[in-house]
Amino acid sequence: MRRQLIAGNWKMNCLSASARELASSLAEKVSNGGPGACDWAVCPPSALLPIVAEALGGSVIALGAQDCHAEMSGAHTGDTSAELLKDLGCRYVIVGHSERRADDGESDNEVKAKAEAALKASLTPIICVGETREQRDGGTALQVVEGQLHGSLPDSDEIVVAYEPVWAIGTGLTATPSDVAEVHSVIHKLLCELRGVEAAKQINILYGGSVKPGNAAELLAVPHVGGALVGGASLNADDFFAIGVNAAKRD
Repeated sequence: MRRQLIAGNWKMNCLSASARELASSLAEKVSNGGPGACDWAVCPPSALLPIVAEALGGSVIALGAQDCHAEMSGAHTGDTSAELLKDLGCRYVIVGHSERRADDGESDNEVKAKAEAALKASLTPIICVGETREQRDGGTALQVVEGQLHGSLPDSDEIVVAYEPVWAIGTGLTATPSDVAEVHSVIHKLLCELRGVEAAKQINILYGGSVKPGNAAELLAVPHVGGALVGGASLNADDFFAIGVNAAKRD
């Protein structure tokens, strides 16, 4: 069975001291917990990447970033290139998160370009898709997700897809297992069509949206769920580790 990926998105949280403490605590818990059955990643704000990389040390926890620019270098004040992220020790980078699609107006084409830049820098892009509450209530959730996938996916199998219903991010609301199963099944089917069945089997499809220790086991057991992209709970080492333990139980 493919190993599940438990990735933490710290968003715009933590200062240097708290980031160091959080990363060190998590590294210790994962180390003491043995090799485990899941893969781990944490994605802090870009300014904290060197601090978190040092705190993780030789841990099996991979470092990830929350965004990258589509260009490798140039006059792009305030942005960070995928090449620099790789140089800082990153293995993953999140692209197309709903907060960036909404707050920064990122289009599917821009998300795809960022994913392509990540691949060029030997990073694995975590490509986010998901519908709003209005789209779900209007019955267009599946069409929205399919459209985002068609527009955002690069021509590569070395990717991770994350389904995050916008209405469940940071709200305390969580999609039901049947909702998650329906969308993940559609994503998997589309990946099979675009990449082939065998390649699709190796692409982790994460679920994100108010994932907590209390609901992780049920969500991670849903067919075609290949892990979790965790927001608020990833800022607590005990909670984040507990979510990974549930992934291990699934295997």
